[in-house]
Amino acid sequence: MMDYSANGDLHQVKRVNRVEFFIYYSLIFSFAVLPHVLGWTYQTLRHGKFPRLGPLARARKDAEAVTPMIFRG
Repeated sequence: MMDYSANGDLHQVKRVNRVEFFIYYSLIFSFAVLPHVLGWTYQTLRHGKFPRLGPLARARKDAEAVTPMIFRG
């Protein structure tokens, strides 16, 4: 049998404010757009075809990955 009493109440989850999450998400997304546009343009010119994901989809994917990492602590 394991003793979980030393770790406190494991059923309490701290909720993140949605406004704060949206602000961080927007900032990360806006900073990621320009590098992805440049990289997308470079890949298009170099390979002669469009990459599978566009620059906005790549920036959105980065923002969705990075923003939760900020709040995990």
